[in-house]
Amino acid sequence: MQCHDGWLDGARRVPSPNVNERPEREISAVVVHSISLPPGQFGGEHIEELFTNRLDPEAHPYFASIAGLKVSAHLLIRRDGECVQFAPFEARAWHAGRSSWFDGHCLRRELNDFSIGIELEGDEVSPYRDTQYRALARVLHALFDAYPEITPQRLTSHARIAPLRKTDPGPSFDWAYLRRCLQHR
Repeated sequence: MQCHDGWLDGARRVPSPNVNERPEREISAVVVHSISLPPGQFGGEHIEELFTNRLDPEAHPYFASIAGLKVSAHLLIRRDGECVQFAPFEARAWHAGRSSWFDGHCLRRELNDFSIGIELEGDEVSPYRDTQYRALARVLHALFDAYPEITPQRLTSHARIAPLRKTDPGPSFDWAYLRRCLQHR
């Protein structure tokens, strides 16, 4: 797996309008998220509809509360390992919201400005699938190669950058297993 012109080879492209330019063009971190729509249900097109502003608020009672959101991520990794890319990595996707993170040197705010957002199809209680961890590891290796400022130490979660608002990818995400997957190419 490789990146070319900000796009991941082999990923299905579904461009989102919810992107803009990075203010400094810096790409130096990855934020791991989880998403399921409706909550706790997997499969279907609702995530893609949300990220492309096509979510029908009447399709499910929960959707009325989120239908007007303008959000996106760079990449979604589905339960079967399929990668769906919504924005080129050079663009600023709208995944982190109000956020801050101590990167080892200083406190950084507004992580959308310099991070890549990767959503895993899942929730915070269901185990993620091995195919997702392996796909995520392949994606991360491609990002490490394409963007040298991104290192394994610069991976974080939505819960860590917005702890008062978010808990994803949740306690069911196995960071140790991801690190073991990263040891294999």
